[in-house]
Amino acid sequence: MSRTFTRRRTAAAIVTAALLLPLAACGGKDDSKKDNGAKSSASATPKADLTVLAASSLTDVFGTAKKVYEKEHPGTKITFSFAGSQELATQVKQGAPADALVTADTKTMDGLKSDVGTPEIIAKNRLVIATGKGNPDKIHDLKQLSDPKLKVVLAAPEVPVGRYSKQVLDAQKIKVKPVSQEVNVRAVLSKVELGEADAGIVYKTDAATAPGKVDAVTIPDAQNAVASYPAATIKDSKHSAAAAAFVSWLATPEAQKILQGAGFQKP
Repeated sequence: MSRTFTRRRTAAAIVTAALLLPLAACGGKDDSKKDNGAKSSASATPKADLTVLAASSLTDVFGTAKKVYEKEHPGTKITFSFAGSQELATQVKQGAPADALVTADTKTMDGLKSDVGTPEIIAKNRLVIATGKGNPDKIHDLKQLSDPKLKVVLAAPEVPVGRYSKQVLDAQKIKVKPVSQEVNVRAVLSKVELGEADAGIVYKTDAATAPGKVDAVTIPDAQNAVASYPAATIKDSKHSAAAAAFVSWLATPEAQKILQGAGFQKP
């Protein structure tokens, strides 16, 4: 092989290598952009410590929802404050630091139009009669609650479940003299659980949280009331994007599966 041929082959190899280097460099830049894009998308997920005011009847199901949401949204932590919807409304009006609100009725939420964003119904519920374990007084319908021998407890009229209870009793022209009127549905359930009342009207989902402690007597749909649960962001929230993300998530199939698994109805 001649020296001239060898020199030509070497020169060609050098030129080829020189041409390939920019192409390799370009490929590296494209991969880098893809990686940065993925990281950018992940970092765009709102992260914050959220405080959510929620109706007492959501206590158990939101405990489950919190675990799922926080696992899927690293960096976001949710603290729930549960109370009767009317109490939550008072907190919002007084400027309590919070990011989102979920009530057990639309009336309460509608009264806060200047304080919250556009609400969205995330679930519905119905009433049942809660009795002691085994239903010792053999209560089977609403009419029996008018028996003066029974100790019946209801929620106060300004509480959503109390207002729904009054609605169904009035529609059936049934007069009940409760031994007490409680501040939220969990307080009504507790009275029955502890044997301090023979019966009380609660949400179906609340009775389901006390299996083996109370029995639930079904109220026919024709005599029942449907409770709607609206969720909304609070306008004074310091974490509006993260709050909006959580409220939106409550309407997703995953969140709906959790709610319906706890006995809530579809929105």
